[in-house]
Amino acid sequence: MAKEKVKKPFYKKWWVWVIAIIIIGAAVNGINDENVDSNQAESKPAVTESAKDTSEEKEDKEEKEEKEEESENEEAEAEDDVPAEYNSALNKAESYAKTMSMSKTAIYDQLTAENGEKFSAEAAEYAMDTLEFDWKANALKKAESYAETMSMSKQGIYDQLISENGEKFTADEAQYAIDNLKADFNKNALEKAKIYQDTMDMSPDAIKDQLTSEHGEKFTQEEADYAIENLDK
Repeated sequence: MAKEKVKKPFYKKWWVWVIAIIIIGAAVNGINDENVDSNQAESKPAVTESAKDTSEEKEDKEEKEEKEEESENEEAEAEDDVPAEYNSALNKAESYAKTMSMSKTAIYDQLTAENGEKFSAEAAEYAMDTLEFDWKANALKKAESYAETMSMSKQGIYDQLISENGEKFTADEAQYAIDNLKADFNKNALEKAKIYQDTMDMSPDAIKDQLTSEHGEKFTQEEADYAIENLDK
């Protein structure tokens, strides 16, 4: 009796495995393609965003440069529109402020005075409005000069700084000067006392009264006492 031929299971046949390999390979390639596409999609916006930022920075820079150029042109045009007299008044005002340590009001008066510079009020006002200066520093310089060259008292210097017949600084500027003034007022009182004694032959009591008088030197009582005690030393 002939043996019946046994059939191989289909999964053991060679062509089944070939087909399986082809299908698996196609699936793997599909997954890789999807990953590549996904990576490209994710990286693309980053490049676009970077390019956008660079473009915006460039536009901002150009806009800033345009505004600066416009501002410079406006300033140049403004200077061209200023009358020559105004610029001359400004130059004079700056000179008085720097070389003579004058106050703002005193400079204005000098610019417009008939015995001074004789500028128009408009030119003087333009000069003072345009001039940027540290008026407190000028008040301090004036105070130092009065203390060193004229041996004045602290109160005497303050009054001279704010006087309409004196330096014409503001009260705030004068106070700044006094607060920052470094001077030996005992020494100044003594110097004044010696002048009264040598040139006017005044008695010690008369000198003391003159040193402390509100209509005189305006030294303190202590400063005057120091001066009289050391007058003949």
